[in-house]
Amino acid sequence: MRGIDAAAAYLPRFRLSTDELADAWESVGASGIENRTVPAVDEDALTMAAAAAERALDRAAVGPRAIESVAVATTTPPLEEGPLAVRLGRMVGLSRETALAEHTQGTLAGAEALDGALRASGPALVVAADCPAGDPANADHRTGAGAAAFVVTDDAAVDFGDRAWYADEHPGVRYRERGSTLIDSLGTTSYEREAMRECLAGAIAGLDALDAAEDNVHAAAIHQPDASVPGRVGSDLPFDTAAVGRGIVVDRIGDAGAAGVPLGLCRALSSAGPDDRVVGAFFGGGAVAFVFEGGLGSGAGFDDALAEDLDREGIQVTYTRYLRERGIVAGNEVAGGGAHVSVPNWRRTLDQRYRLLAGRCPDCGALAFPPEGACPGCHARVEYERVALSRTGTVATLTTIEQGGAPPEFADQQARDGPYGAAIVELEAEDGEADGDSIDGGTVTLPAQLTDCDPGDVETDEEVRAAIRRVYTQEGVPRYGVKFTPVG
Repeated sequence: MRGIDAAAAYLPRFRLSTDELADAWESVGASGIENRTVPAVDEDALTMAAAAAERALDRAAVGPRAIESVAVATTTPPLEEGPLAVRLGRMVGLSRETALAEHTQGTLAGAEALDGALRASGPALVVAADCPAGDPANADHRTGAGAAAFVVTDDAAVDFGDRAWYADEHPGVRYRERGSTLIDSLGTTSYEREAMRECLAGAIAGLDALDAAEDNVHAAAIHQPDASVPGRVGSDLPFDTAAVGRGIVVDRIGDAGAAGVPLGLCRALSSAGPDDRVVGAFFGGGAVAFVFEGGLGSGAGFDDALAEDLDREGIQVTYTRYLRERGIVAGNEVAGGGAHVSVPNWRRTLDQRYRLLAGRCPDCGALAFPPEGACPGCHARVEYERVALSRTGTVATLTTIEQGGAPPEFADQQARDGPYGAAIVELEAEDGEADGDSIDGGTVTLPAQLTDCDPGDVETDEEVRAAIRRVYTQEGVPRYGVKFTPVG
């Protein structure tokens, strides 16, 4: 039956504790949230979506080129208007013929994306990624960030059982005015709570595949803007406390918007075995609930790779560092011109920037990166054969760009994140042929930034892995490409 074949999650490495937040604000509106995930300066909904999607595709029985449709969900896209799914498809190596869908406008977006994939035919990729932001004095106290990805197929490890919708309007519950970057609310907590309870209970009551017995559901991922809502709403639902607890992630992540329930569903599936039943219940004005048969774990606890995605320890940051990383406060603009790269020229090199595609000379077998110009081996003008470089490599040499030393296009990044590492990275290539003879793959070196690390802790010959991040913004267009992060 159609269902979920593989799943993965991605969380940023930075964490802001509620205790740290309380030191800055005497009153903290983050009920039950102990830590929040904080995206780095070069992370946004698209980069987190790419990271989760790559992990899910690595675990799936089908490869990227077999995916026939992709659906992306977020309340916080990098641009108010602009392509999201098409960029994600290019980043993770999907076919140009893959059908695209994007869902925004609220926390129900993740459910809409999942529902579309379950209704489609052929292998599908679903990604929900978000990094909402609110009023720094109130709504922002609970916000988090992260991404969840699911590969949906017709012969899946987790069977889809049923879905049910409940549609009703509740004005003033979590909204964002046109042009605003901050979520807001009327602040009437009882009104919001009743809206969630009514809609979620209505959707779950419509699940024909679910009976009223509390022990019928192993785990339930319920809409979780804070840690109190799942329990309060769940008390009216046919789940026991343990089932609701197996789907809660908000206490360690924060409110991840459209990615909140998908991340909770990852948590629930990681604890469920082949004979277990799992529910996902989404809210966003109305509500939709799904029931699945089976799981992606052993059924004996959170002990698989999917659980590890959610359980990795992060790095605690101060509230001041948090404000810088999110761009709420930043340094001064730097005068002077940077290295201008036009949008057409940037687009021409996307395969190299996203997928690390090099070229092999068909005459002498030499490698060229980027794959253009005369062959570096025989100096002939040739039509290069495309070669995929490994996404893990070693640091050949590196340096640290100290405060004030960054080129203008990286000045904002440095003001918000501090000194960064620049390295020459050595990558191996796949084996190939030249003049009909088989040859060893060979190696290529390329310059790149280091991310997710203190550059002073990285050493020569250390192993690093490619990660797609935002490089800089120019002409108002975010430019994305590969950076490298230490493997250890």
